[in-house]
Amino acid sequence: MPRFESSPPHEHGLTESLGILLVNLGTPDEPTAASVRPFLSRFLADPRVVEAPRLIWWLALHGFILRFRPSRSAQAYKKIWTDKGSPLLLNSQSIGEALNARLAAILSGTVHVEVGMSYSNPSIDAALAKLFAQNVQRLVVLPMYPQYSSTTSGSVFDAVTAALSKRRWIPEFRFINHYHDAPGYISALAASVRDHWEAQGRGERLLISFHGLPQQMLNDGDPYHCQCQKTARLLADALKLGDDDWAISFQSQVGRAEWLQPYTDEMLRNWGTSGAGNIDVVCPGFSVDCLETLEEIALRYAALYAESGSGELHYVPALNARDDHVSFLSQLLQENLAGWPESSAEKNTGETSHDLEESLRRARALGAGR
Repeated sequence: MPRFESSPPHEHGLTESLGILLVNLGTPDEPTAASVRPFLSRFLADPRVVEAPRLIWWLALHGFILRFRPSRSAQAYKKIWTDKGSPLLLNSQSIGEALNARLAAILSGTVHVEVGMSYSNPSIDAALAKLFAQNVQRLVVLPMYPQYSSTTSGSVFDAVTAALSKRRWIPEFRFINHYHDAPGYISALAASVRDHWEAQGRGERLLISFHGLPQQMLNDGDPYHCQCQKTARLLADALKLGDDDWAISFQSQVGRAEWLQPYTDEMLRNWGTSGAGNIDVVCPGFSVDCLETLEEIALRYAALYAESGSGELHYVPALNARDDHVSFLSQLLQENLAGWPESSAEKNTGETSHDLEESLRRARALGAGR
């Protein structure tokens, strides 16, 4: 007979609570090759991330990629590392803390927010364990990816449901798989660009850059490309940009296969050659700043663009823990709680201590051991 986890063991008389699990991709624990290697190994071994014959890919990954790429990636991480650690982890945790405080003040009942990483610490399993220790009976999972892709939100779903499948008592479960066109998200993006313009001055053009995917994934039905296009269009509309004032591109392509185009680096070279002047770049696919925004865009691509002599590239920071971003995510979560006790308009309408004591008394009278 299979044995399922019951940790902590069920105990009558405890107050039920709501769990919110925020999930991001992950980051090495330190900006060193030794720390980057296991992180990359877990990430690149995920069949959602790299769709290739498993044996051939395993040989390529362990025979070549993991021998050379960790040291190069570690050097990139060192350029953005802070005294407190990884920007991606710190920014994700800041959002989690802000959401926990906001939801606790709004929702009826008890709520706990935890942050988990798909390929690093704190792991999804560890974050779920913390929630279960708080007697979470209802769970909402929010991948921190505005646009759905099988490589990101799809992978989160696999990991969370695999963890839940090991448990004896599975909580009620809801999964938010995208918010690419939500008005609150677009509004926060537009406000962040306007704030940047006010503080740094406005560039001649705005480049809206998203992380790339192999073209084959689009051909096979992944909706990511279409959702990126809609996000970019809605953002341009919110900013009242003309057709010649902005463009969309895709960054971070690797390997020889065709990826989603136009490529960000090629777009920047073309703009530089044509004398576009100072430009701004925003990356709406990243909910928090990370290696791809801080090192690839703000440092490496800024230097690439400067070489053209056309002007400067100014990076618009990710939404991170901006108040309007946290407010939107809070509203998004509330909308997905419909029908659950925590969605009640009245706070503190849950079971009283007397109700819980009475429930425990009845359970023990019926033979419950705890």
